[in-house]
Amino acid sequence: MSGQTMGTTYNIKFVAEESEATRELQQKVDRRLAEINQLMSTYDTTSELSRFNQYRYTNDFPVSDETLVVVNEALRLGELSEGRLDITVGPLVNLWGFGPNKRPSSVPSDEEIASVREYVGLDKLTVTPDGLNKAHPMVYVDLSTIAKGYGVDQLAELIERHGHTNYLIEIGGEMRVRGHRGNGDEWLIAIEKPVVNERAVQKVVSIGNNAIATSGDYRNYYEEDGVRYSHLIDPQTGKPVTHNLVSVTVVHPSSMTADGLATAFNVMGWEGAKRIAEQESLAVFLIKKTEDGFKEFASPEFDRIVDVHN
Repeated sequence: MSGQTMGTTYNIKFVAEESEATRELQQKVDRRLAEINQLMSTYDTTSELSRFNQYRYTNDFPVSDETLVVVNEALRLGELSEGRLDITVGPLVNLWGFGPNKRPSSVPSDEEIASVREYVGLDKLTVTPDGLNKAHPMVYVDLSTIAKGYGVDQLAELIERHGHTNYLIEIGGEMRVRGHRGNGDEWLIAIEKPVVNERAVQKVVSIGNNAIATSGDYRNYYEEDGVRYSHLIDPQTGKPVTHNLVSVTVVHPSSMTADGLATAFNVMGWEGAKRIAEQESLAVFLIKKTEDGFKEFASPEFDRIVDVHN
């Protein structure tokens, strides 16, 4: 099964006979994804999240339980990553020209960055018993670092409710697998080599009944006056990251958590990502650029649960 969702595509593979029930399941998949979009899309101006972003008051704004689940996990991962995963960072991303707005004619000044930072930060967003509360009327929440993963988890639940226990689900590169392929083999997943000019494979892995997410910093950037500006903005500086960590892969039972952590670690950099991965027993695979190529790091948990096939 495949289709369009969340500004990207989805693909589902599972072991089943082609039947009326399968066609009905595809309709349920599309309906479920439309529901999630209607809650969390920043592209749909009528979505629940867009209405919250357009709301210019600092009293509580009621939102659905589903949106609260995703926001709460994003805030938890934000805390875990020492503020590096920040779902309010969108205005800074736009300022640097990586959002829907076109690239700025010049690099933003410190004054422009400081002005936007007044309404960016996890401390500006609170979950209350009645919904969400913004500390500044201009606070803008973007769940794109975690919502695709949530969508994958929701489709896994839907597929399993229909009795399927051998599947691969992917939305925009976020993936979750269970069981085996139709021939009984394990699902094999390629981790891409972080190079700009070709599609090449760094590692082929099998991950058991888990999700996998990779965040890369090697395609979405621009250069000006010899300086490379990454699309990953560090909320603590308001500027693009400058470190040499170019790819982060996270394996976790939850696609939502893997999705958020991959971005968080990519912003955090090599040393911070290694430290938190080991401290929290997370399955993480890092690649950094060195003067003579690439260096890899696999956390103990990654080595424990992931089988490498090349």
